[in-house]
Amino acid sequence: MASFIRNPKDFWSGVIFMFFGLAAMFIGQDYAMGSAGRMGPAYFPTILGGMLTLVGLIATLRSLFGRREILEKFAFKGAFLVLLGSALFGILVRNAGLVPAVMTLVMLGGYASTKFRFAPYVALAAGMTIFCVLVFAKGLGLPMPLLGPWFGY
Repeated sequence: MASFIRNPKDFWSGVIFMFFGLAAMFIGQDYAMGSAGRMGPAYFPTILGGMLTLVGLIATLRSLFGRREILEKFAFKGAFLVLLGSALFGILVRNAGLVPAVMTLVMLGGYASTKFRFAPYVALAAGMTIFCVLVFAKGLGLPMPLLGPWFGY
C-alpha cells in the first residue's frame, strides 16, 4: 500500500506545529484579546498560535506534494539535548541569571547537532547572550538578573 505522505519529516513537524499553535489559541480564549494598540493577555498567544498553525499547515501540505524522502532514524540524542537545554534555561534564568542560562541553552542546542564544533558554538553563545542582554534586559527592561542568586547577586 502506497503512502500519500511523501516527506514524513515535514508531515510530523507540521503536525507538531499545528498542535502547539491550536493549543495556544485554545488556551488564550479565556482571556481578553484587546487590540494591536492595547494588547490583552490573549493577544500574543493567539497571534503566535495562529502563525504556528499556519507554518504547520504549510509544512504538512508540503509533505504531501514535495519530493519523496525516506524517514531515517529518529535523533533521540538531539531531541533529548534540546529539551534538556530548554528545561535548564527555565531553571537557570531565575537562579543563575540570564547570561549562564542563554549560554547553556545555546551550547546544549548546538551539541545536539551532528556537526557540533566547540569554538563556533562558544562564539554563537556569546553573541546570543549579548543580544539577549541588550534586547530583553536593557532594551525592554525585563526584570531578569544577568547573574542570579547562585552567583551572589
